[in-house]
Amino acid sequence: MENKNKLLLIDGSSVAFRAFFALYQQIDRFIAPSGLHTNAIYGFHLMLTNLMERIQPTHVLIAFDAGKTTFRTAMFEDYKGGRSKTPDEFREQIPFIKEMIDKLGLAHYQLVDYEADDIIGTLDKMAEAPDVSFDVTIVTGDKDMIQLVDGNTTVEISKKGVAEFEAWTPEYLKDKMGLTPTQFIDLKALMGDASDNYPGVTKVGEKTALNLLHEWGSLEQLYDHVDELKKSKMKEHLIADRKMAFLSQKLATINVSSPIEIGLEDTIYRGPKVEELLAFYDEMGFAQFKQKLGGQLEKSGDDHPVAVKKVAYQVVVSADEIKVKPDDFFYLEILGGNYHKEEVIGFAWGNENEHFVSKNLSLLTAFDFPENTYDFKKNRVLLNRLGIKLPLAKFDAMLAKYLISTTEDNRISTISKLYADASLKSDEEIYGKGAKLAVPDDAELFGTLAQKIHTLAVSKEKMIAALEENEQLSLLTAMELPLSEVLAKMEITGIAVNKATLETIGRENETRLSALTEEIYALAGEEFNINSPKQLGVILFEKLNLPHGKKTKTGYSTAVDVLENLAVTSDVVAKILEYRQVSKVQSTYVKGLIPQIASDGKIHTRYVQDLTQTGRLSSVEPNLQNIPVRLNEGRKIRKAFIPSEHATLLSSDYSQVELRVLAHVAKDPNLIAAFKADADIHTSTAMRVFNIASANEVSANDRRQAKAVNFGISYGETEYGLAKRLGIPNKEAAEIISTYFERYPEVAHYIENTKREAKDKGYVSTMFNRRRKLLDINSRNFNIRNAAERQAINAPIQGSAGDILKIAMINLDRALETQHLNAKLLLQVHDEIILDVPNDELDQVKALVRETMEQAVELTVPLKVDENIGATWYEAK
Repeated sequence: MENKNKLLLIDGSSVAFRAFFALYQQIDRFIAPSGLHTNAIYGFHLMLTNLMERIQPTHVLIAFDAGKTTFRTAMFEDYKGGRSKTPDEFREQIPFIKEMIDKLGLAHYQLVDYEADDIIGTLDKMAEAPDVSFDVTIVTGDKDMIQLVDGNTTVEISKKGVAEFEAWTPEYLKDKMGLTPTQFIDLKALMGDASDNYPGVTKVGEKTALNLLHEWGSLEQLYDHVDELKKSKMKEHLIADRKMAFLSQKLATINVSSPIEIGLEDTIYRGPKVEELLAFYDEMGFAQFKQKLGGQLEKSGDDHPVAVKKVAYQVVVSADEIKVKPDDFFYLEILGGNYHKEEVIGFAWGNENEHFVSKNLSLLTAFDFPENTYDFKKNRVLLNRLGIKLPLAKFDAMLAKYLISTTEDNRISTISKLYADASLKSDEEIYGKGAKLAVPDDAELFGTLAQKIHTLAVSKEKMIAALEENEQLSLLTAMELPLSEVLAKMEITGIAVNKATLETIGRENETRLSALTEEIYALAGEEFNINSPKQLGVILFEKLNLPHGKKTKTGYSTAVDVLENLAVTSDVVAKILEYRQVSKVQSTYVKGLIPQIASDGKIHTRYVQDLTQTGRLSSVEPNLQNIPVRLNEGRKIRKAFIPSEHATLLSSDYSQVELRVLAHVAKDPNLIAAFKADADIHTSTAMRVFNIASANEVSANDRRQAKAVNFGISYGETEYGLAKRLGIPNKEAAEIISTYFERYPEVAHYIENTKREAKDKGYVSTMFNRRRKLLDINSRNFNIRNAAERQAINAPIQGSAGDILKIAMINLDRALETQHLNAKLLLQVHDEIILDVPNDELDQVKALVRETMEQAVELTVPLKVDENIGATWYEAK
């Protein structure tokens, strides 16, 4: 397959400035033998090294501003006029930064009357031409370039230090701000840019500008309808500053057709000019850089470091050639992700010095499997299909990487970059994707497998050291590895599904959808496409004149939150919501599940153990954790899940485990006392928060509000979130939260201490040392920082609750084996475990499950389990 080129475009002026101030506090440490300040040069080099190693570009260009005067200053004289004088210590380093770039073998460019943004934007557009194939990464310290993101272009904004970046894609921009790249320009037009010194519209900040764009879609649309805005100061400012808004729009727009005199061929990266670079390092006093380059040359024996380390390997075709050492690594390769269906295309084993590969699966029956692997669960399931029982590994590189850091993926190519100082091609580059997915020739397949074994072997020591430093080694060996074996057993067992029940539910849903369609048409007074948001918006907000909120370029918003507010007073909207719910169940859970039933009459989901930030498990292909239970239409799906013959389904669910964890970690005496007394925790909270004397006086609404506060607190919910959830004014929600913290002061202390610890360390931990990194915890953006603070509060609680359930699953699996019981764990859904229990074991297993789950860990409050049994999952829950 043809691999895409990777183009790295760097805003040199912006990044150099960031590098200068990143090391400004240490400026006196960075002095060349000649007396030149070198902090910006050094920091810029660190940034480049990080980017080159991480992105592995084929083409690179670093663009610089040519001066203060550009075509934009001709449009607006004060453009960038508010900037303070450039420090002399920084200005003197710029020529040497450019010299260093030359010696690193990288291209740089500047253009009179244009900014670095315009050069980058123009090259980015060149890379989108039909006859070229590029993935583009743009690196800058300026958010203006976010407008360039698209399917092939990612913009990375430097955040902190010299190696922390925030990656912006169209999806990230949409999730974070609700904008498209074009709308980002209009955002700058409305709010202005203090850095570039253009004002936008008077007193319109980011929040107001976002609200306007969410409602009207664009600057043009906003001004086309500005007379429709209700009378306000904002409206007056918009009308008065119309000319400046559109001028600001022009100033904010990057020129993607600037008259540059270079092309993509001028950006090809061919490696450093080694001798010149070594001399430059001497001149600057960069001994570390010189030593590293020298070490790389010594390793590669070439003029510059090799990106991919190719290793020798032996192809094994017969059993008498097998040589396996206990501390070797073992690896199985499949093309796709679903190992319940995919076939093994090859396997490998070995260590740092010896690499063995084969395609002869019959050899696996003669194997004495080594103790190290990558993705044990996948291997266990695949080998089970071959009739082989894989013993539990002692080290799993995938799980180790996941525990060390959840901010990157856990692929072997990532492990290679982080722990083996090498760059491997991704599986996508080797095998393709989608319709182009294919097994390569033996040479490429075997070479890839050997490189993976080598990477895993080289990386293990560093990963073990990182786990030990984080006090996480036991988390791998005592929790995640044993759990992977339990999950493998569950996946292999699967859960029986009655296809006929699903088909019956499907027919009932079709009948209900047909009836709802007729009712909606009657209430609307005409037929229309109910699934079309545009047509629905016209019916509801123009024909029926219902109050509307957001309006975009494509029409009125008909999102769930909008419709739910209207459903209280509108019969047609209530019917539309019901239609959507039934339609979702029909498409996702009826039509979606039937094809997933295997030949044994069961569904075999896959549990993803290395995905979530909190350590919780997720379920895919199909997702059995996400079957809706609050709506009867969704809950009915559980009727199709059944036990094996002469058995019953047992559902055991931790009761309020996250609140119990909160009581334990916060050490709050009032919460602890309520749980120890086995009181209804929500009634108890209502009594304290609303000053109610006895439980009998607590109304249903009091308890509902207390329940919302109890759960909201553990998720770091703000007064605005609580107000929206309860449908009460913000002030009332704030008073409830304030009173809660007065009544439960240790919870308040826990939250503040957790946020402070997160800001200091950059991460939070569960009771079992599982970490969640919080890259935005010290962000200057209030909304971003606030979201990170909520994550900091919730992650230790939710993560600890998840870890407790994992411990319970491990202990329960061992107990079932020890007592020679035939009951089997089938599913794990959040805080719930579902087991298949032979009828003659039911009483014994119920007692065992309760005891095991309630004694999984010792907290200052008791763990409590609710249990149900039934002939279907529906009955058992």
